Amino acid sequence: MPSETVILSTAYLPPIQYMAKLVSYKDVVIEINETYAKQSYRNRCVILSCNGPLTLSIPVVKVNGNSTLTKDIEIDNSTNWQKNHWKAIESAYRNSTYYDFVADVINPCYNRKEHLLIDFNKRLVEEVISFIGISKVLKNSNEFKKIYPDSVDDFRTSIHPKPQNQQLDNTFVTVKYYQVFNDRFEFRPSLSILDLLFNEGLDALTVIEKSILKKAC
Repeated sequence: MPSETVILSTAYLPPIQYMAKLVSYKDVVIEINETYAKQSYRNRCVILSCNGPLTLSIPVVKVNGNSTLTKDIEIDNSTNWQKNHWKAIESAYRNSTYYDFVADVINPCYNRKEHLLIDFNKRLVEEVISFIGISKVLKNSNEFKKIYPDSVDDFRTSIHPKPQNQQLDNTFVTVKYYQVFNDRFEFRPSLSILDLLFNEGLDALTVIEKSILKKAC
């Protein structure tokens, strides 16, 4: 019988593959008790700018050095990262079909400072799933488990911005959709959910659902 529970890392405006898990699983658990892993979607997303893919990274503070747990990772608000990220997003997508609608939902998150990375990420993801019409409760993990039973599907490390760190996912397939700058670039997969939202609006959910491959019993 297919699993109804998935465990994921926290993620900053994650890619469609990640969002497909939120849509397809009944129960979603976010890992917050792991030792924080750098150079992952935990604090970065990738958008499509006029010059190609652009990575936006949230500056963070590891309060306990390399032993800091994800739940304790603080956002470094001494910089103007929120303003800079929004300027980059606006520059990339202001000419997209659904810019005004999506900006009204997402922009307020960039005008409020959060202390913890997990809180900022969760707030953004909740705004996204609410916008596309999904009702889902995101639960935080209670403890760290290196290995989960077969009743839980574990994607904590397999959805990763670096190709060499990605793992086979037989429940997901890339579905093409219209992208800004399609006259300059071939279709770019693995971009932030923002790219899909700005280009497809509420039809984003249809694209996500088409990307989900049902797991055999």
